[in-house]
Amino acid sequence: MSFFTTYVRNRAASWRKRPVRSLLFGVTLFFMLDIGRYLVWPPVGWLETEQPGTTSFMEYRQEQWQDGPKGKDGKAMRIRQQWVPLKRIAPALRQAVVTSEDDLFWKHDGFNFSQMYDALKRNWDKGRMAAGGSTISQQLAKNLWFTPERSILRKIKEAIMTWRLELALDKERILELYLNVAEWGNGVYGAEAAARQNPPQASHGARPPGWRSCCRPRCGAPLLRPS
Repeated sequence: MSFFTTYVRNRAASWRKRPVRSLLFGVTLFFMLDIGRYLVWPPVGWLETEQPGTTSFMEYRQEQWQDGPKGKDGKAMRIRQQWVPLKRIAPALRQAVVTSEDDLFWKHDGFNFSQMYDALKRNWDKGRMAAGGSTISQQLAKNLWFTPERSILRKIKEAIMTWRLELALDKERILELYLNVAEWGNGVYGAEAAARQNPPQASHGARPPGWRSCCRPRCGAPLLRPS
């Protein structure tokens, strides 16, 4: 009888004697493998030169819309997105998004620990996951690979993917991706689609008199609103 066979039989006997410990070991191993796989998968490097055709957030919304809500015109909800390179997005809009979402974006390596501490404190005070304290890089990782689910496990996975994004891409590319895939309203993804939503205009064009920018992705309102 080989050493390996003997070892397996002995471990199996040990697990049968301690079922609770064995169960805890199995659950722990499962979660470690589930989290650890994000160190190598999904791939990130291709985002340096290619645009993502869809995101996890978009797929999540499409699943929600199946036999669900209709648009104002009575038609089924659909994804609205129009990709534009960073250089064609108005510098004022870029700066407004960075200022409102992540004012230390150009200085940190994907994480704003001071902001995360403040969010953790607010969550502790409220007794629930209310504030995220996420940077633009973290929000990009969440949009690309995850869903709006609020959990510690998802935040750990998101942190791994954020770290990998920061290693693989420069800040300009991260911002370009974010401004094109972030959810700016119900079914509206990216600054260009949001700018065309209400009123019709391009994110790189001049704003018509009497209108100002909301400049907040995922705010649930049109990008532009009357002043």
